[in-house]
Amino acid sequence: MILAGDIGGTNARLALFERNGNDVAMRAHQDYRTRDFGSLDDVIRGFLTNNPGTVEAACFGVAGPVLQNKVTATNLAWAIDGAVLAKSLALKETLLLNDLVAYAYGALAMKPEELVILQAGKPAEGNRALIAAGTGLGEGGLLWHKGAHLPVPTEGGHSDFAPIDDLGVDLYRYLRAKFGRVSCERVVCGQGLRNIYEFLRDTKRAEEPPALAEELKSAKDVPALISQHGMAGKYTICEQALDVFCTYYGAEAGNIALKFVAIGGVYVGGGIAVKILPKLKTSGFIKAFNDKGRMGPLVNAMTVTVINNEHAGLIGAAKAATSSG
Repeated sequence: MILAGDIGGTNARLALFERNGNDVAMRAHQDYRTRDFGSLDDVIRGFLTNNPGTVEAACFGVAGPVLQNKVTATNLAWAIDGAVLAKSLALKETLLLNDLVAYAYGALAMKPEELVILQAGKPAEGNRALIAAGTGLGEGGLLWHKGAHLPVPTEGGHSDFAPIDDLGVDLYRYLRAKFGRVSCERVVCGQGLRNIYEFLRDTKRAEEPPALAEELKSAKDVPALISQHGMAGKYTICEQALDVFCTYYGAEAGNIALKFVAIGGVYVGGGIAVKILPKLKTSGFIKAFNDKGRMGPLVNAMTVTVINNEHAGLIGAAKAATSSG
């Protein structure tokens, strides 16, 4: 039995898997709101109480830089130590991975029907790249080496934001005044969508209807509400915010594709992509992805696919635990 986790800034997802030859089969899973718990150990304890079993291996993908099997989550006030978790679980080792590394293992395990093609490209053997917007922005790579893909972590989501048009220049100035330094994550993630919305509102580029303003005041998840209204076409300002978001999501996906020379393909993951899939297909996402000047033909030949499986991170963590043990 394998205990796997996908730990983000908003949700902690845990699951139990059984080995099934070279594959893994999920036997139980549960999602938890991280804000309701003081530590990952508290979440694990509750999960195993409700889902008892003898755990033989454990792996957790965590949103943040994992160094020496320890991590302080980027958008979450948890410090996680693999050695401490191993002792708690009575295991020799508990593996911690950057969440995008776990996601990369999961991407490699996806079935064709779990991948939605945004750009067919011309697939070739070689490196792949992965980008996933959720509570934060994760980026990773899969290096092609001796006939296999090796997942590697990055903290590329925290690299500098680069405008690609005049509106983006003004957006950068707006966010710089607000935050000082502007990273890609300030634009491409759930909170980034909210930042774009507030930029459009505060600079009078779009009008915020009073009814919407009142609705947002009481919303538990403001970015999700903006996204929902943008998808439904209910409010122009929400549609515009979502269009800007998709454009810059595509631009940054193209950036990570260039950095890894991802001729083997680019995966788009995370909770947001699946929810706005129709918009990704019709917005400026792919145009911005391909708009790379002299490198345009290179990225235009890359396959771009959305991972349409909410458990990809969990599956990847379980696969990593299997390969390590």
